[in-house]
Amino acid sequence: MKPKHTFKKDLPLYLMALPGVVVLLAFAYVPMAGLILVFKDYHFKGGIFGSEWADPLFKNFSFFFNNMDTALRATKNTIGLNILFFVFGTIFAVAIAIMLSEIKSKKFIKGSQSVMFFPYFISWMVMGAILNALLSSEVGVISGLLKRAGINFDFYTSPAAWVIILVLVVIWQSTGYNSVIYYGVLSGFDTSIYEAAQVDGASKWQQIRKITLPLLRPTIIIMFLLSVGNMLKGNLNMMIGLTNLNPMLLPVTDVIDVFVYRSGVKNGDMAFASAVSLYQSIFGFLLVIISNKIAKRFDKDTSLF
Repeated sequence: MKPKHTFKKDLPLYLMALPGVVVLLAFAYVPMAGLILVFKDYHFKGGIFGSEWADPLFKNFSFFFNNMDTALRATKNTIGLNILFFVFGTIFAVAIAIMLSEIKSKKFIKGSQSVMFFPYFISWMVMGAILNALLSSEVGVISGLLKRAGINFDFYTSPAAWVIILVLVVIWQSTGYNSVIYYGVLSGFDTSIYEAAQVDGASKWQQIRKITLPLLRPTIIIMFLLSVGNMLKGNLNMMIGLTNLNPMLLPVTDVIDVFVYRSGVKNGDMAFASAVSLYQSIFGFLLVIISNKIAKRFDKDTSLF
């Protein structure tokens, strides 16, 4: 079939895709022209295109890498926390999805999913207020219980404790949302495989370990590959909402986005903030490429491209 005839035949499909393509270009590609800001000595009067070129050209990157100790700490915190969020978030989401798949009552499943979905819509500021009500040394419920037990522990001056606290909060906030994805995948599995396993005398745990988890592996890998691109991006809203950028907690909570906010955005240095964002995007892209190649070596069907 000639290309012209193919285009006419597929024209309705092209028209359906057109709004999505326009939105993608408008919000994802057109703003990339602003990357020129990274190489400018930016000032508000001249704007992005009217400001002079930086001298030297990579001047806006120098501040981040001149503070190497802080830069390494921010990078380590960002990657470390994101890995913990993904690993423990996946474990809990998969576990809940498997438990829901074993329940026969559809009403109970829908009700449970609605309840578990609710934390996903709570803002980080509200979560910060909840944490303060639990952990504050003055009015916190948990702190009060510890004091009664003879333990004086101030959560807001103990950075190490916040690794666990942040992981628990992210699990509480995102597990319900992520479990829906895995539950949807589980619902599409062929039940005859489980019936055959039951006939062979396999227990529920053996079915989960030998059938469910291997079948879920491609989905877990794809979810990991989708999250890898954001491994160098921290959640600034989360850190502000939960810790109010408490200086005592910065050894753990000073992720790259927090560092950029403290060092650049608050001082109006937009060029520096854009330079670090470009650094995050480039290395995030490289991480996706490397992770995808590693995944392809183990199983070609699990790679993104």
